[in-house]
Amino acid sequence: MNDTVREFTGAVASGDTEAFARFYRQRFGEMYADARRATGRDEAFCLDIVQDAMLRVIRSMKPVETERALRTWLRAVVQSCAYDRLRKEARQRRWELQATEAGNAKSTDDGLGERLEWLRGELTGLDDPQAQLLVMRYRFGWTLKRIGTVLGLKTGAVDGRLGRLIATLRRRAQETFDE
Repeated sequence: MNDTVREFTGAVASGDTEAFARFYRQRFGEMYADARRATGRDEAFCLDIVQDAMLRVIRSMKPVETERALRTWLRAVVQSCAYDRLRKEARQRRWELQATEAGNAKSTDDGLGERLEWLRGELTGLDDPQAQLLVMRYRFGWTLKRIGTVLGLKTGAVDGRLGRLIATLRRRAQETFDE
């Protein structure tokens, strides 16, 4: 590498496509090896991790002073991407298992209409601020930050209120339907 590490990483950070192409060629092998070490998984899984890591590099690289600092940062990026993929896979497996168990445990109707009618009644009975929170979050898909900005609340307050509201609805549903 002719450039200093700082100049090279600065070029990548600034969006220089040639610098990134060189970065990709130079760092792909070590990032792939890091993905294999972090997960012990097959080639396809590790290639996906490296792709995620490269995208993260494009979005968040800053100029780095030394080769050692660059290597340390890259290892952390790859590990973070690996953990993200593993957690996503575990969530998907849990969801699929729950869906399968729910499908096996219930008949095709199993009171779904009754449950939906109950939920409609519960939602209709909410006061305006609670209903507004649910609509903004789940109908419009707004972020907690955006909701907080509109309502003049901190993000944590929005999250807490939504969490309590959903927990209350869940508890009422369990009390009503789990006899």
